[in-house]
Amino acid sequence: MTAAPSRTTVPTGRPAAEAVDGLPTDFRWGVATSSYQIEGATEADGRTPSIWDTFCRVPGAVEGGENGDVACDHYRRMPQDVALIAGLGVDTYRFSLAWPRIQPHGSGPANARGLAFYDRLVDELLARDITPWVTLYHWDLPQELEDAGGWPLRDTAERFADYAALAYAALGDRVRHWTTLNEPWCSAWLGYHTGEHAPGRRNFGDAMHAVHHLLLGHGLASRRLREAAGNRPLELGITLNLGHHAPAGDSAADVAAARAADGMGTRLYLDPLVHGRYPEDVLESLAARGVTMPVRDGDMETIAAPLDVLGVNYYSSHLHSGTAEDGSTTDAEGLPVVRGVAHGRPRTAMGWEIVPEGLTELLLRLQRDYGLPTVITENGAAFEDRPAADGSVPDLDRIAYLDDHIRAVARARQRGADVRGYFAWSLMDNFEWAYGYAKRFGIVRVDYDTQRRTVKDSGRWYADTIRATRGR
Repeated sequence: MTAAPSRTTVPTGRPAAEAVDGLPTDFRWGVATSSYQIEGATEADGRTPSIWDTFCRVPGAVEGGENGDVACDHYRRMPQDVALIAGLGVDTYRFSLAWPRIQPHGSGPANARGLAFYDRLVDELLARDITPWVTLYHWDLPQELEDAGGWPLRDTAERFADYAALAYAALGDRVRHWTTLNEPWCSAWLGYHTGEHAPGRRNFGDAMHAVHHLLLGHGLASRRLREAAGNRPLELGITLNLGHHAPAGDSAADVAAARAADGMGTRLYLDPLVHGRYPEDVLESLAARGVTMPVRDGDMETIAAPLDVLGVNYYSSHLHSGTAEDGSTTDAEGLPVVRGVAHGRPRTAMGWEIVPEGLTELLLRLQRDYGLPTVITENGAAFEDRPAADGSVPDLDRIAYLDDHIRAVARARQRGADVRGYFAWSLMDNFEWAYGYAKRFGIVRVDYDTQRRTVKDSGRWYADTIRATRGR
């Protein structure tokens, strides 16, 4: 981490918040969550199982054998949680819809009982002058669609567009901001290649086919939403998890390794979304592994549907070497080595290095190469914070992390990046996928035994920072 400036403290012991230079008064401030991580009520009101409900039952798949059956019980505590959001002073709440809650089994008509929850949520937010920012897909694919082939199958993209149309028909009269997919890299790579996430499959070819059909689903859904919107205002985007990829040294092998990592993590998604084509070097790399993207006529035009905003989820950045620790430059498959190398920075509880300047470089690169308005749709950190004797939750590490990254956004804006908002991840501690409940990202603490919510010092600091920046 870059050295933090000295920070004045307030009587509680937390650093005093200061206005962030470089961010306009109309900059959008928010918090973010996702459906499976907070809602619970997995069998309520007609909801059917998702791939995460199934994956959590696989022995050893999730730390502690935990699951999202209850999570933060947000489905039943939503009004109180919206009041909590309002108390943080944010103007936007980014949340995702549960596909199997809205369209059980992944097919057929909308489920009125499931939609009613999101109807109430949107109305609660609007009543408190908080903008709802909807994500259609944050990884909870209906299990029946996975049983039929999942994202490696083209039909799933078409089913996703149908579901998107159902959601928009119910909420589009009040919701302007729509994100199609959250982090398709995670859905494809972790879900179908490494098996760390649901559905837990391990096939590289399937993962790359999933990439194409996720992007195709985005394009098909975008078309359906724009058709349905008509003259209604609509801001449509997709959210990608991105980092700044740099060579560990000056060697040609290191430069090539960084470009390869950037190709698989960034350009494989943004080149088709913005330029309507997959990167040639990535296609060549895939061909060397016996994989061809399942592109049909018209697919690339569909995928490159116009975007109003690019959501950026940022947690860390990466250095890459083209040489293995034993000195070899090819791996066991005869392919060029791409090895991650540590920056030597402090790490979060997830083991991720803290590299705030990487966010500035990433945003400038996105502006230069893709020219889209951006919003930081997720940024935050897990730390081992615990309640103090007085009931407060001091989390100075998280405050420093948020402060450094918000200022990194401001520096990017000052250098020409069109960044329009920042959403802290996460509103509250929640089910952290394969880590179960072991990692806490929230600016609000959740006691999972009692479901009591406590705003952490970072949440109070975030509210004060928003207030100070708006009030300049």
